[in-house]
Amino acid sequence: MKAIILNASPRKNWNTAQLLKAAQQGAEEAGAETEYIDLYDLNFTGCRSCLLCKRQGGERCKCFWKDDLSPLLDRVFAADVLLIGSPIYLGDTTSQFHAFVERLHFCMLSYDDYSNYFTGKVNVGVVFTMNAPQSFYKLQYKRKLDRQADAFRGLNGMVMILPSCDTLQVNDYSKFNMASFNEKHKREHHEKQFPKDLAAAREMGAELVRLSRQES
Repeated sequence: MKAIILNASPRKNWNTAQLLKAAQQGAEEAGAETEYIDLYDLNFTGCRSCLLCKRQGGERCKCFWKDDLSPLLDRVFAADVLLIGSPIYLGDTTSQFHAFVERLHFCMLSYDDYSNYFTGKVNVGVVFTMNAPQSFYKLQYKRKLDRQADAFRGLNGMVMILPSCDTLQVNDYSKFNMASFNEKHKREHHEKQFPKDLAAAREMGAELVRLSRQES
């Protein structure tokens, strides 16, 4: 049982990473072997439209571009569970998250009839972290982010989404020009809510591994 954890945040130890590491812990407690990767450490871009994945008689669900992402995509397709997280910047996921989804989705997609080449099953957990409060997330972000997570349904498994809202951005707000944020509120919310989010992430990791075991 293999779970791959992908951090699509440039920050290796902040909110998104902490939640993904909690999910990793849950997956390991449920019996999975895990691999944790910071996408910002890899050298890759979005899809180059080389179309090698669409060649007649060629291997399917295979990205042939020679960079750091192609072998990772191979491991994702062979995994049982994928856990991926991104912060929300300017109302959207990071460029690395988008690039990963482009590459993953495109090499699964048939240009004959727009069906799905992938015949395996990978259960997916998606973590979104954001400065926006939960009310704003539900009103403005949820529908868009749900659609982004829908791209992972091509992996034929369960897709679970964990939003973490109104997150603490920095340790010391006095060092930054961030007067529009109420540091007292941010800290109080973080102390009250973030441990619950960590527990939810840990349970998500465990639940997806348990589900994969039941299906195998």
